[in-house]
Amino acid sequence: MRDRSHDFGTRQALRAAEAQRILVLPVHREDESLYVPEHFRETRIEVLRAFVERYSFGTLVAVTPEGITANHVPMQLLSGPDGLGLLRGHIARANTLWRLVEAGAPVLAVFLGPDHYVSPAWYPSKHEHGKAVPTWNYATVHVKGHIRFIEDPGWLRTLVEALTDEHERHSVNPWRITDAPPDYIAGMVRAIVGFEIQVSAIEGKFKASQNRSAADRAGVAAALRAAGLPPDAVAQLAPE
Repeated sequence: MRDRSHDFGTRQALRAAEAQRILVLPVHREDESLYVPEHFRETRIEVLRAFVERYSFGTLVAVTPEGITANHVPMQLLSGPDGLGLLRGHIARANTLWRLVEAGAPVLAVFLGPDHYVSPAWYPSKHEHGKAVPTWNYATVHVKGHIRFIEDPGWLRTLVEALTDEHERHSVNPWRITDAPPDYIAGMVRAIVGFEIQVSAIEGKFKASQNRSAADRAGVAAALRAAGLPPDAVAQLAPE
């Protein structure tokens, strides 16, 4: 008579392995807040940091007891010993976000760079076989972390001064916080609340026709230049 104990043990092992696979996969998917095919994924931390610095006006997304909220604010990414760092900014005191979101709550900041519609007519390959459809090229960086809100006037003044200096640095006649009366600045500082996000992950998706041939990418770049996009935007959306 056939010994079925081995079959039973094999079935148990397979079931255990399947259960482990089912348990592990959702966790992996949950960690990925952004759908990124591998050929569009950007992982170089120096590139991602430079992108956030360049396109620093982002969207801060949080979940409150009243639902999902999105606030559009300029932010500043600071270096940290772990390479991820801190993301800082401020909102109006009248904005209820700082009252509704608990300290340490997870948040998402989204930074969007250049984007543009891409026509199949721009691909040389389209004229060969017709197998092409429209798409959209874009670049974005998602920053995840945990937030805390700050009301300290000294901290807020330092933040406002840093943000101002950063955005005025290319001006011929830069404005400085000391150009305004001290009591006026103090009043304006009282009207805001700062936030600081301890960054836990940075994800980059640079969709720039990497899945097309060199000839097709060149066609996209030529069309974007003809549309009047600046060279840096063309280089981001269709590097040759």
